[in-house]
Amino acid sequence: MTILQSILLGIVQGLTEFLPISSSGHLVIVPYLLGWDIPPQDAFIFDILVQVATLIAVFAYFWNDLVAIAKAWLSGLVERRPFASPQARLGWCLLLATLPAALIGLLLKDAVESAFASPFATGIFLLVTAALLLVAERIGRRNRSLQALTWMDALWIGLAQALAIFPGVSRSGASMSGGMTRNLERTAAARFSFMMSIPVMLAAGLLATLDLVKIPNAAALLPAYIPGFVASAVVGYLSIRWLIGYLTRRPLYVFAAYCTALGLFVLALSLIGY
Repeated sequence: MTILQSILLGIVQGLTEFLPISSSGHLVIVPYLLGWDIPPQDAFIFDILVQVATLIAVFAYFWNDLVAIAKAWLSGLVERRPFASPQARLGWCLLLATLPAALIGLLLKDAVESAFASPFATGIFLLVTAALLLVAERIGRRNRSLQALTWMDALWIGLAQALAIFPGVSRSGASMSGGMTRNLERTAAARFSFMMSIPVMLAAGLLATLDLVKIPNAAALLPAYIPGFVASAVVGYLSIRWLIGYLTRRPLYVFAAYCTALGLFVLALSLIGY
């Protein structure tokens, strides 16, 4: 991977990690359309590293919220009243919501790596993302805030997020759709989705680091990976800021339409052997 490729893919990751259009899908599609021959294992590791880079954006945007949740959660443990405050309960919900994706990701790691090399599979999963967004908009009543979140809501959203281990299924799109089908407001579903990404991305980053250590020329890859990491973090922050504002006024239909169009386009190219 060249530095230019790394920067471009980092920008793509930052733009698409939080928009509900699948960052993993775009990280498969962009090299495919541009004819870049990146080894699947290298691409998989880079994809996860730039996802970790977007954690910087999450921490930067939600820092005050995360500190308040952490303080309330720790205080609840010390006082032996773990669910006493709404913020402490939210902390437990965030932890619970991360379990399904973590468990399924570990069990299906090899299958996921192979899927990252398949544009056809990515096209199919983009259509799945579109369907999730449409269903969420159609059946969600969007009349509940984060303070009303229950453990059942968290588990349901976590199961929805677990679908995003495959390229083409948007992590933010799946988890936001899960929240909206539990009648969360759009912005509440988005905020929970972004914050719940932290443990999953950290775990994925750890696995990627372990894979990176096993590669004989790992040190030689880092100079090309670092520019993409930085680009992903900066653009990711801007994407979060824009999307939160967008969702206060508008629905998700435009993202569903985009995923549908792109998915059909990629499937058509795959079928004609492009």
